[in-house]
Amino acid sequence: MRGAAVPKRRSLVLAFGLALALAACGGSDEGGGDGASGATSTPSARPSSTAELSIVSPAVGEVVHGSTVDLRVKLLGAKLVPSTTTDIVPDEGHLHVILDDKLISMTEGLEQSIPDVPPGEHRITVEFVASDHAPFDPRVVTVVAFEVEP
Repeated sequence: MRGAAVPKRRSLVLAFGLALALAACGGSDEGGGDGASGATSTPSARPSSTAELSIVSPAVGEVVHGSTVDLRVKLLGAKLVPSTTTDIVPDEGHLHVILDDKLISMTEGLEQSIPDVPPGEHRITVEFVASDHAPFDPRVVTVVAFEVEP
């Protein structure tokens, strides 16, 4: 019986410690502080972008034969730049390519081949993001559903 009490006690201690940590992080700014409260501070607003993004290929509902999907993207009103700076410009960024909710690449190119895509229904999401990898507000994103057949 004593062995069962040890895991229960550990869970209680962990829950109590978590509650204390959350309470410490969630303090208010009473008393004339500078408003900087670390992780709980209000994030700064994200800039909007001038970009317009669309997926040219694969087309909506297209059936791709074989396991390699050729992705082609069209970007208007912005340009692709290396993702190595925190200097955010509304018309500069790079692309995050997501296949079935999994990030597969961060690219400065408008075309890429995606190998080894298994047969079945899939979804590609492409998002134009700022040079710091964070999204613009509103997000610049496009999605296409397609199917792969062997």
